[in-house]
Amino acid sequence: MINKLQWLATDNTYPYQNLAMEEYLTMNVGPGECIMYLWQNRHTVVIGKNQNCWKECKVNSLEKDGGFLVRRLSGGGAVFHDMGNLNFTFCLQHDDYNVEKQQSVILRAVQMLGIHGERTGRNDITVDGRKFSGNAFLRVGDQCYHHGTIMLNANTEDMSRYLNVDKKKLESKGVASVKSRVANLIEFKPDITVPMMQDVLVKAFQEVYGLPAEELSENSLPADEISALTDKFSSWDWKYGRKIPFDYEMADRFDWGDIQMQFHVNGGIIKEINVFSDAMDQEVICLFKDALTGQPYSEKDMTSVIMNTEIPADGPPTDIVLSMKKDIANLIQREI
Repeated sequence: MINKLQWLATDNTYPYQNLAMEEYLTMNVGPGECIMYLWQNRHTVVIGKNQNCWKECKVNSLEKDGGFLVRRLSGGGAVFHDMGNLNFTFCLQHDDYNVEKQQSVILRAVQMLGIHGERTGRNDITVDGRKFSGNAFLRVGDQCYHHGTIMLNANTEDMSRYLNVDKKKLESKGVASVKSRVANLIEFKPDITVPMMQDVLVKAFQEVYGLPAEELSENSLPADEISALTDKFSSWDWKYGRKIPFDYEMADRFDWGDIQMQFHVNGGIIKEINVFSDAMDQEVICLFKDALTGQPYSEKDMTSVIMNTEIPADGPPTDIVLSMKKDIANLIQREI
């Protein structure tokens, strides 16, 4: 049960350090604690852990314009961050983790500003059917985070300029472009500001959990550990991922997300795999990748491995896992 609330709002806008602080807070939050971390990234595209950066983002244009490519720890799709966007992260342990309650903080905060928001699906918060907050989730052992965006006055022109959005994904949402699918809260409250949003978030945080929240000082975090994590997130290997020479490729989009698999095969055996996906359940994607490595490159063996991959009991809901297994198995059957 949550018995201690803390919040931290940083003025730092360097994305690699922000993700470093997020990871540190998540890995060190104790039982019964919930930390709300509020942060902004300047001119940044953030991709999910298992995504292909070259497919999701115009990397060269972004970096030429002084922007940053960032790969986060959680799954899900690519998002654009600028100073018109405020990010939140709830850090807590699994026994205290409650997505509905955590999202209630966001909904209550915007309600305080006279805006009626709604949960849509697993990971979006919308107003008038348009998304202003996309959410993603992470669990490592007992340590969890739930993070997301809050679009106040983000530059949607830059969003369209740097993101490569799959047409199938847009069609599945019934919209023509990423710009038409999202909303800035300034459309509903013209005087909204980042400090105003931060203030109501802290108030809503305390109201939803029924506890006072203590402000956490950024200076209290260990500088050496934050620096090491910052180096990890800014490293070439983490951002771009190691490329392999691949012999075979297969890809498709499903209700749970897209998947692109590249196989390096030697002597009929799968030696290496690149698996890219915007699926929210990134831990399942990693398990499939590990299970296929070292297996024969054959329809029978690969589909059997996918269907029999063991997923932890505390993983995603059974119906989602089964859907992922069947869809990937069918993709393999079509392509081989």
